[in-house]
Amino acid sequence: MPPTEPVAPPRLSRGRLTTDIVLAGLFALACLPFALLGNGIDLVALVLFSGALAIRRWSPGWSLAVAWAAAILQMVALRDLQLYDAAVLGVLYSTAAHGGRTVKWLGLASAVGGAVIATLYLGVAKTLFAGAADPDPAGDALRMLLLLGILFVGAIAVLVLAWTAGLLVRAVRDGRDIRRREELATRERELAEYRFVVEQERNRIARDMHDVVAHSLAVVIAQADGARFAARTRPEAAPAALETIGGVARGALGDVRLLLAELRHAEGEAPQPVLDDLGELVERMRTAGLDVRFTESGERVPLGAGHQIAVYRIIQEALTNALRHGATDRPVTLELAWNAAGAAVQVANELRRVEPEAEGAAPGAAAAAAAGGGALRHGIAGMRERAQLAGGSLSVDADGARFVVRAEIPAAAPVAAGREAGA
Repeated sequence: MPPTEPVAPPRLSRGRLTTDIVLAGLFALACLPFALLGNGIDLVALVLFSGALAIRRWSPGWSLAVAWAAAILQMVALRDLQLYDAAVLGVLYSTAAHGGRTVKWLGLASAVGGAVIATLYLGVAKTLFAGAADPDPAGDALRMLLLLGILFVGAIAVLVLAWTAGLLVRAVRDGRDIRRREELATRERELAEYRFVVEQERNRIARDMHDVVAHSLAVVIAQADGARFAARTRPEAAPAALETIGGVARGALGDVRLLLAELRHAEGEAPQPVLDDLGELVERMRTAGLDVRFTESGERVPLGAGHQIAVYRIIQEALTNALRHGATDRPVTLELAWNAAGAAVQVANELRRVEPEAEGAAPGAAAAAAAGGGALRHGIAGMRERAQLAGGSLSVDADGARFVVRAEIPAAAPVAAGREAGA
């Protein structure tokens, strides 16, 4: 019974093929004492069945063909059932678990056909040929039918059960592979989206920094020109101008170092916000219908222009997300805490309640539906990028009922420290 479809080069690894061969050898050794009690046909059948087991995963089609050859040889020689006949179960299992579509259904046909043939062989042919010289006069047709029924039920139950077990293993494996491919595709898609969002956010930050650097250079140029003219008429004013030039230049240099290696230059036209504009931002959000509870604690420390923009934009994005995805009938807390290290921002809001879509949904599925979505993921990526480029960090926590954004932005280096470093 040759295979009906060509067998591709083995995809089975060398280690697994070696394992199958070793297990088939151990099976042959276990069955050898029983085969030696018979004749040469039993030894040949043992070799064929063991060979079928050895290649059952490498080529299920050929394994099934070899098993059929061994079974036919055994029946033609009118040999009794032996322990090595158990190899058929492993072969049928492999046709369903590892074979192609044709081999899989040939395995099922072999299980059913094998049960019929085994029943006829054991119940009729074997009895007739073995007992032809001395027939049993007490036997009758009813007993023969009962015997055939029992043999058929037992044979088909065992053979089809082996094939069904292989089919179940195949279904589980295929389902796992499908989930793995879907997860990989999802990760690749999210990575592509994240890279796109990061690139867009970097371009926006580059536009922000254009105004910062342009303003700093304008101040430096004006002070330098003033100091040059004052050096002749009012020498006492020159040190103050130079002090201003040094402070502005150090601040601009810090901002340039922050983004020079990562951002492309893109000119922006809109004026950039600073921390003093937070009050106006909060009022706009309140006008839009968001109940913002703003508290500020600690003494403010100097922040560079780029760092102030980062704080402002993070708060702006967090409040916008609360307005779009949160429960607008509940208050939103905005906390701005200052310490010697810099500014710590926390924006917390309650999530909009969303009923689970289906029974048995995973815990937190409703919260994910309320806080999820592409726009929110993009906004979080942008906030995180701003915080990291400013030398800080950002974390997002959704505990099922509340959505909390926390960011820490470090303080700018003091002018005095910069002067000492420059010295």
